Amino acid sequence: MASVTTNRRNLFIIGFLIMFMELACIRWFGAYVVFLQFFTNVVLIAAFVGMSIGCMCAERSEPDWLGRFPALAASTILLALCLFLSYGLFPNMAIDVGSQTTAPQVVFFGTEYRDVDLASFVIPMEIVAGVFFVLILFMFIGPGQILGQCFRRDPERVQAYAMNIAGSLAGILSFALLSYGEMPPVVWFAISFAIIAYFLKENQKLTRSKVGLLIVAALAVWDFGHLPFTPPTSASTIWSPYYLVRYDGADKSIAVNSIAHQNMVKTKTEAPIYSLPHLLQRDAGGEPFRNVLIIGAGSGNDVAAALRYGAERIDAVEIDPVIARIGRRDHPEQPYQDARVHLHLNDGRNFLRESTRKYDLIIYALVDSLILHSSVSNIRLESFLFTEQAIADVKRNLAPGGVFMSYNAMRQGWIVHRIAGMLNAAFNSDPLTIFLPYQKEIHDTLPYKGIAVLIAGNNGAIRSGFKTSEAFWLNSNPTLNDQTVGFGKQPPPPDAAASGADWLRIAPASLIQNGPALRSTDDNWPFLYLHEPSVAPLYWRAMAIMALLGLAVLYWQAPKHKVSMNPRMFFLGAGFLLLESKAVVQLALVFGSTWFVNTMVFATIMVLILGANLYVLWVGRVRLSWHYGLLIAALAVNIFVPLDAFLEGGAFWRYMAPCIMVLGPVFFAGVIFAVSFRASENPDQDFGANIAGAVLGGFAEYLSMLLGFQYLLLIAVLFYGLSALGKTGKLDHALRLSKE
Repeated sequence: MASVTTNRRNLFIIGFLIMFMELACIRWFGAYVVFLQFFTNVVLIAAFVGMSIGCMCAERSEPDWLGRFPALAASTILLALCLFLSYGLFPNMAIDVGSQTTAPQVVFFGTEYRDVDLASFVIPMEIVAGVFFVLILFMFIGPGQILGQCFRRDPERVQAYAMNIAGSLAGILSFALLSYGEMPPVVWFAISFAIIAYFLKENQKLTRSKVGLLIVAALAVWDFGHLPFTPPTSASTIWSPYYLVRYDGADKSIAVNSIAHQNMVKTKTEAPIYSLPHLLQRDAGGEPFRNVLIIGAGSGNDVAAALRYGAERIDAVEIDPVIARIGRRDHPEQPYQDARVHLHLNDGRNFLRESTRKYDLIIYALVDSLILHSSVSNIRLESFLFTEQAIADVKRNLAPGGVFMSYNAMRQGWIVHRIAGMLNAAFNSDPLTIFLPYQKEIHDTLPYKGIAVLIAGNNGAIRSGFKTSEAFWLNSNPTLNDQTVGFGKQPPPPDAAASGADWLRIAPASLIQNGPALRSTDDNWPFLYLHEPSVAPLYWRAMAIMALLGLAVLYWQAPKHKVSMNPRMFFLGAGFLLLESKAVVQLALVFGSTWFVNTMVFATIMVLILGANLYVLWVGRVRLSWHYGLLIAALAVNIFVPLDAFLEGGAFWRYMAPCIMVLGPVFFAGVIFAVSFRASENPDQDFGANIAGAVLGGFAEYLSMLLGFQYLLLIAVLFYGLSALGKTGKLDHALRLSKE
């Protein structure tokens, strides 16, 4: 009895460890491995492959992957830091992320600052991702072996799995609690490594050298905010729930995940872009914007400018609490201290959807998140702000005569064209499109360096101003920023205008379309930065590298006897990962794309799986055919009923109904897995096959870029259909791997 109790306890602990350490690795490596923040699913898939191989090789005593963990962890973390240091110290070193400086199929903000053509040492991002994929994979083989061994020792499969899921749920909630408290990585990894030490001791493999390596690995993730090439001694490092935030109090600059993000400035004398909508409105003879909504308020620059030009109420929406707190404390104009400002720590799209207030001006203020929405999808944190439905929400929140403005460094002309097209469709008129520095034309086939400004809504006054004068001249001299020439007045002297030293020419640009019309983004296909519905070559190369490396490691580690890849368990894992991806993405539309919502969705999925296990234990005999039928029916509802159907109505219809629809399939899939796992003769290998299937599901998620998220479930239906066929073992022969 004691051995069963100990084994169940270990199943809980290993479930906690794997989930907790997986989240820690996604956050830390995403911040320190240059640009890996845009490919955090590489870390997720590496963890899955490592666990799968560990489970399948649970019977092997050699090589001792758990014993190797301390050296692997220390080596992987130190290599990440070496790359981080090298990239900062050597400006001629560049990492090529899908040819950002030429004609990229997908745009990653912040990756284009170093010219690949001029760099003396260029590393393709696929190679960086491949190296850390293998190293992180190796780190998770040892915990995977422990998991497989615990499953083999427990005759009650469903109870064992329920205990493991309970541990995973505890891991999710514990990491969320630490994230809320802004705990640094040294705490995350100290907890992870302490559990590793526990299992090493239990297996009589804990030595002083291993303890030393675990301590080295934990200390290596300490605060590196004071390195020579990062902000000077005035810098501080804070881990928000989203980013590694580096703040330099000397120049008031903020960097996130090692990419420059924003600077706090005095808007009266610097950065005229923040004052632009108010100056255009004022000098065109329009009334000041009284009620203002700023999405992506950041540290407060746009808020300060709106206050200076007469705003009576400002709703400032910022998703990151650390950036907002820095702005509240240190912005030179203290805009967040003003009683007219109401700060909302929320996702912008969710705020637009829930708001009942009408605004004279709504601004999308540099809403480039520089991070993915979650590790199970390839959309950005801000993607749902730039869809047809989001623009409709903007229009609904504008007061009569209200103006909408969006500005950012768009990098590619086709991104400007795509946003302009959606604004045209929503407001029945072309937006004013302005480029700084001045561009007469914006071609969809050309790259651009500068800021694109799009103004839509009731912009008649500003349009009239440009009709009376071909340009609006804005003085960019820091001491004369507020002095403009104004519409209909004489421009500055030709020599001053030509020099560009003091004057910015503000005038509408013509949009020139050379290529085919682009698809608009919507809530089903929210890929603003993807040129066209497709899986870009960069992703294909990354998937090929991960697949080949994963198979190579599996072949190397496979024992001499055959390793059975149970087809049912494999395809159940593939389908489940797609269900999880769809749930996280779709429920972000209902509740917002915040870290807390993501955490609650993942936790709820774990609770549903746990509930499915308890249901199987309670019912006893379960007819799989019924549950397969219910699962396919629930998937069909998700495929054919868009979430737009739930945007209006009472609380139940708007919140509970979409949750039931999106999460319902998870329960039925959990029941099918529990019943299949209960009948397993080789639980370690079957669980490993399930995790390997999740890797296939992770690769299939890339097809959302082609199909959209709603129709991605067609692939899930295919996977679950194959899992049903696998019950007779007819597919088993085709899915066997062996090492001769």
